[in-house]
Formats: sequence, C-alpha cells, structure tokens
Amino acid sequence: LLLAASLGTFMSEAKNSSFPLTCTNVPYPFGISGKAMKGFEISCNGTSPILQLGKHTYRIKDISLQGKLSIDIGVIFQSYCGDVTYGSGWIDLEGTPYTISDTENSGNMLTTVGCKRTVLIRGLRNMSSSGCSTFYDSSIINGSCSGLGCCQASIPMGLKRFNLMRGNIDNVRAINPPIYVVDTTCFQAFFVKKSSFAFLTEMLQNVIHINEASQDHYLMVLDWAIGSETCEEARRKMDTYACKDNSYCYNSTNGVGYCCNCNAGYDGNPYSEDGCKDIDECQDPERNPCVGRCINKPGSFSCACTFGQCGDGRKNRTGCMNVVSLELILGVGLSLLLIIIGSLWLYWLSNKRKLIKMKAKFFQQNGGLFLQQQILSQGSNATLKIFSIEELKKATNNFDERQILCHGGYGTVYKGILSSQQQVVAIKKSKLVDESQIEQYINEIVILSQINHRNVVRLLGCCLETQVPLLVYEFISNGTLFYHIHTQSHSFSMPWKDRLRIATETAGVLAYLHSTASTPIIHRHIKSTNILLDENYIAKVSDFGASRSVPLDQTHKTTLVQGTLGYLDPEYFHTSQLTEKSDVYTFGVVLAELLTREISISSTRSEDQRNLAIYFTLMFDKQHLLQLIEAQIIEEARMEHLFAVAQLARRCLNLKGEERPTMKEVAIELEGLRSRIYKQQPALQDLKEIEHLPIGIGPSIGYTDEASRQYSLEGDMLASMDLPR
Repeated sequence: LLLAASLGTFMSEAKNSSFPLTCTNVPYPFGISGKAMKGFEISCNGTSPILQLGKHTYRIKDISLQGKLSIDIGVIFQSYCGDVTYGSGWIDLEGTPYTISDTENSGNMLTTVGCKRTVLIRGLRNMSSSGCSTFYDSSIINGSCSGLGCCQASIPMGLKRFNLMRGNIDNVRAINPPIYVVDTTCFQAFFVKKSSFAFLTEMLQNVIHINEASQDHYLMVLDWAIGSETCEEARRKMDTYACKDNSYCYNSTNGVGYCCNCNAGYDGNPYSEDGCKDIDECQDPERNPCVGRCINKPGSFSCACTFGQCGDGRKNRTGCMNVVSLELILGVGLSLLLIIIGSLWLYWLSNKRKLIKMKAKFFQQNGGLFLQQQILSQGSNATLKIFSIEELKKATNNFDERQILCHGGYGTVYKGILSSQQQVVAIKKSKLVDESQIEQYINEIVILSQINHRNVVRLLGCCLETQVPLLVYEFISNGTLFYHIHTQSHSFSMPWKDRLRIATETAGVLAYLHSTASTPIIHRHIKSTNILLDENYIAKVSDFGASRSVPLDQTHKTTLVQGTLGYLDPEYFHTSQLTEKSDVYTFGVVLAELLTREISISSTRSEDQRNLAIYFTLMFDKQHLLQLIEAQIIEEARMEHLFAVAQLARRCLNLKGEERPTMKEVAIELEGLRSRIYKQQPALQDLKEIEHLPIGIGPSIGYTDEASRQYSLEGDMLASMDLPR
C-alpha cells in the first residue's frame, strides 16, 4: 500500500500534464483527417488545431488526457447602450462529448466587465443558479475582479448550453436560455479560466481591449468524456471499449461518459494500443526514492540495500544503515571463500578416489585381469584394446541419445569417433550381466578378437571400468540387410546376384564359426537385422552378444532359451539344447527372406501365413512357391538356380536338426551355385520354361507331414512365451 501511494505521488505530475499542441502532435482520441474517435474530430488552421462547435470555431491551446480541453475564446456577449440585444457569441454542446467545465474542477468563471451590471446563470438540468453584479467608484484598480468594474461568478456542473441577453433591470424574469443578463448600459460578459484572466481598468473604457487580449491569453476549459455510458456498461462492449492495456476506467465527474487513465507505474496515452508505458523510476533522479539499489519492475519498483547494510532502502523511511565495517565484511568473505574452495577440493579429491576404486572394482568384477592375461598370452598377435571410459565418453559426447544407432536385446549401440585415431566406431553398451558368467563372457570377447574373417564385424576392444561392459566394433556404414530388403522403397529391389552373394558370405561366416575357429562358436542370433552391409554391400555378421562357445568334445550346450520369434529353432525351444543346427535353421529363415522379401513374422498376413518359415515350407511342399517368390527374382534368376536355393532353404528349415545340412555344406552349395552362375550366360526365361521347371512341380521328397508338425510346434511356441530380443 505504501508503495502504491508513493507511485501515485510520482505519477500525478505526469498524468495531469497537457500537450502543447500543434497540428502534428494531437493525441488520440482526437485527430485530423479521419484518424480520430467519433465525436473527437478537429481541423487544422496552419499549425493550430481548431475545434468546431456548431457554427463557431475555437483554437485549441492544449489537451489533457484526463478529460480537459482548453480553447481560446472571444467575448461571449458585448452590449452597447440601447434596447435589449442578444450578443453574437453562444455555445450549444448538446450531442457532443464536451461539457463546460465547472469552477471547482477547472477554475472557469463567468466574468462581467462594466459598471452597475448584473449577470445570472442557471443550469438547464440541475437548476442551480449563480450570478454577480458590478459597481463603480473611484477605487477601481487593475487586477481586482471582486465587484468594482468587474465581477466573477462560479459555473455549475453539467452546463452544456448557454446564451446571453440584456434587458431593463426592472424586467428581470425567468427565461430560457439558462444564462441571461439584465442591464441598462454597455458591458461585456464571457466565460474564462480564472487563472488566465487579469482585469485592467482600460477594459471599462473600450471593449476592444478584451477582444484583443482574449486572442492570446483568455482560455475556457471544456470537460470531455467517451460516449454516454458508465465504465461498467462500457466494459460489456469490449469491441468499443476505449481503455487499453495497463489502464483503468473512471466515470466522468461532469456529465455522462467515462475517461481512461494509465495505471500507477505507467505513463502515456491510455486510449492508444500500447500507449501506457512502464515508468522506470530508477532512471529518474527526481522520482527515484531509493538510497540503495533501485530495481525497476513492470508498473512498480523496489529498493534494496547493498551488501553489509540493512533497512528498506527508501529515502523517506529507514534507508540503509551499515551493519558491520567493510574490513570485517571482506575478512569474513575471504575466509568463507577459502573454506568453500577447500571443501570443494576435498570433495573433488574424495570423489576422484571413489571413482578410481569403483573403476578398479568394475574392472576386476568384469574379468579385466583375466582378459589382460589372455591378451598377454597372445603376445604381438593381440588385436584387442582395452579402452578407458573417458575415451568412450569423449567419442560419444557422453553417450548422447543423438548418437544412438540402434537398441538390441543385449544393449544399445552408439556411434562414436575415437579422437586418437579419428576412427568411426560402433560402441555397444551391454545390459547388466550375471556375475557368474563374467569369465565366460570375457572368454568369448577373446575368441571374437581372434576371429579374422572379412565378413565378421571386427571387435576393436572393450571397456571394463563401468558396471556395464562396453564393446567397441568397427563401424559399418550401409545399414542392415533387413533395411535393404524390407524397409527400402519397393521401387528399389536388391538384385538377385547381390542377394545370393550376401547369403553365401553369411553362410561362410557361420561355417567358419562352427568348424574353422579354434573353439566352435554358435552365433544363436542370425537374422537380417544382424547382417550389416558396408559401402560395397559386403555382408558383415554382427551381434555376438548371445553367442556361445561349444568345446570340441561336446555336440550341444544346454542354455536358457533366447532368440527372436520367427527365427527361433523349434527343436532348441523345446529341448533347451543349443547346437550348430540352430544356426542352420535361423539361416534358412534369412534365405526365405532373401527369396520372398517377406519379414519373418507379420501381423498383416493371415494366421497360417504369419510365420514366414512355416509359410515358406507349406508353399514349397504344395508346389506353389512361385506365388511367394518376389517377381523381380523370378525375372532375374534362372529357375534351376532359384529352385536350388529354395530347396536349400527348405532343408535348413527341417523340424529335426539331424535332417538339416551343416553350415559347411550350405556354404559349399551356395559357393558352387555362384560359380555356375558366373560361368553361364544370363538370360531371361519365357513362361514356357518357367512352367516346366522343378520349382513349379514341387519337391522330389515329401515334406508335407513334417511341415504340418512344424506349424503346430511353432504355434505352440508363439502362444506359450515371450522371448527376449
């Protein structure tokens, strides 16, 4: 409340100021040439704004946005000796936004100059009366208008219409219009702002003195208001409501209508858009009440003392007082600063030691010592590098989500750049692992580091300093096989020779893992999303997170069933015994994808066609496989080659593992087929050739019963569990 009161004091001067007018700075709602609010139109005579009231024009001296208007006036009435005569000056303000301002609010006075004259005023509506009489004696002096040669009378409120008349004083009677004059000699009467009028004795000798003086000095004040409604009524019509932002409305005190004013703390024109601007009291030395810091706010301000002082910061209140000496403040401040710096250093040192211990714990927990022994045992042939977590954070911009390449069942893969070599890599952040499997997990990392196959994504190293082990692979730029055969636009289809080459390269990798590597490895997760393609579309097998090593003296390994529906070996699902033939089955699904361009599991296909492996087997056994093969493959490939690959895929998808070929046999068959294709001249087949090829007839051996059993088995598998990955 005190702040608001202070603001009101600071604003009063600005709000009550008027505009020294020229034709170029007339404030709205007034205006020239159609730029005004209705009823506030004015004209221009040279540089002076002109107000038209009826048939008469008046020069506007200034306009106050608080509902006041000052105009120059001539003598309202002048009379020479003779009979009753109406003067030539009169004003009728009915139907306009203007009202003659009363004496209390503006100082307007009815002024009479002459001797032995009487003037009476009566308001048209409120019937209030006022008047004055002049006398004459030798004591008349300049500047006095108290009855000797000059008198003044107050003007009542609500006066919008008046006229003057003169007559014999013996004939005084109630007449209309409301202002009338009775006299028997010459005199002058007019409305004038008291502060602008000074009586001169020469005015009694010649009326010309008043006429000449009034052009420059005599002013009359008019009150103006918007419309004829109250504020409450006007606010209901927001499309015509005149008060803009940061302003308030108040009812006119002299007649009907309302006016607007800027809120406390604002100054400007409340009738214009964005007209009320915030006053920065802090920048005005006369308005700034603060002895300390002054903080300007929208529509207000606040004061505050500087450091080491207390109080409200106001000049006219408690101000600001020093609490303690500057030396003590500096001493205490410096001591606190040293304490804070020391505490932060100790905190940093403690955290650093904890981090070092934690890294060492994770390194040992994740089998780092075992891995180091394995790397040392390899000597100069070791290709695996152990990275620090700082290197990998820097490479991935602190594992920024924007660096994520993909999410997998065993972790998230990030793209990174090793600053030491400027090498682009893929960094796999694994999920939490079972501590009991750490030694086996590290052993598999070592095995992968020993694999030197052109079609395997190369493992560059790992980081064991975190709770979750991190693996660093070479970066393969051209995406996955899944993307190129399923996600790519159907306007582009991978050529048959590329598909056959990718299948051959993938089969070669699996054959290498099963039989050539020092310890056989079962990949367990071959699928089109784990076969990457480099810039030359060379296949790169990835994601060994689910892989398992099988000693040479064992034929299988019992594990918790893991895999992806649509690729999962039914025999492995029911027995939990992981064998090399499990990879053969999943590779058969990939072959079916390459031939048909269909995904392994699709909810858009009918129930009996939802699983691609089952669908492919049934169509092959029913001799309808051509309906499933992609049309482009039929156009590009020779039918005997197409049949050979389809039959190989069918053998890989046998329900029993013992009836499937080994990956070495698969790789040899595909490589031999590619060799025959390159030796033969490619040619398109006509429809007759297609009709007589074996693939249209069906398999030479019976698979129908087994396919039905496989469909039932995989149906049970789909209905019974939700597998990871």
